[in-house]
Amino acid sequence: MEDKKQFLQKATDLFIEHGSKTLTMDDIAREFGMSKKTLYQLYRNKEALIEEVLDFKLNDIVEKMQKLDVEVENAVERMFCRDEQMERAVRSNKSMMIKQLIKYYPAIFNKHMINFSEKFSEVLLLNIAKGREQGYYREDFNAEIYSKLFVQLMMSYDSSPIVEHEKVEREAFNHEVMMLYMNAITTEKGKSELKKYNLK
Repeated sequence: MEDKKQFLQKATDLFIEHGSKTLTMDDIAREFGMSKKTLYQLYRNKEALIEEVLDFKLNDIVEKMQKLDVEVENAVERMFCRDEQMERAVRSNKSMMIKQLIKYYPAIFNKHMINFSEKFSEVLLLNIAKGREQGYYREDFNAEIYSKLFVQLMMSYDSSPIVEHEKVEREAFNHEVMMLYMNAITTEKGKSELKKYNLK
């Protein structure tokens, strides 16, 4: 079998292209030129493979976010770096894979979203700690609650019954969520940094 990372990357691409329900274990075995028996020795069922694929993608996204944390010293600036992996993850909520996950594998989807929220919240908590050290963020708010609120708001574009997609584009929505969050947590020093990003 190919390298595990390559295998999971290719399996991820297949699920994204065909959908988590539509793609069968037969299809996957055929794509990799292996017998179905060999595939079942690696994964007891399709659900186990889906879970590993989701974990693989999540860890990939988190690694890239952590790399940016190291590369960008200013905590406010870091929040406005275009996280392509993060944006792709948020947008992927509309993919066939995610739609079918929600419908046919709700327990797996919910577990994945909890993992995603926790990992993303951890990244935000580190950013808050750094911003407080730099004097950009206030000390008088609950970092854990605020980080979870931010994740929840960012992820709500597709599922919200209130947001009218024909009137509010995703990019505008994400920017307003970001500004709401940043204005809520910044000190006066932080707000002066924030002016650079308050696009109209």
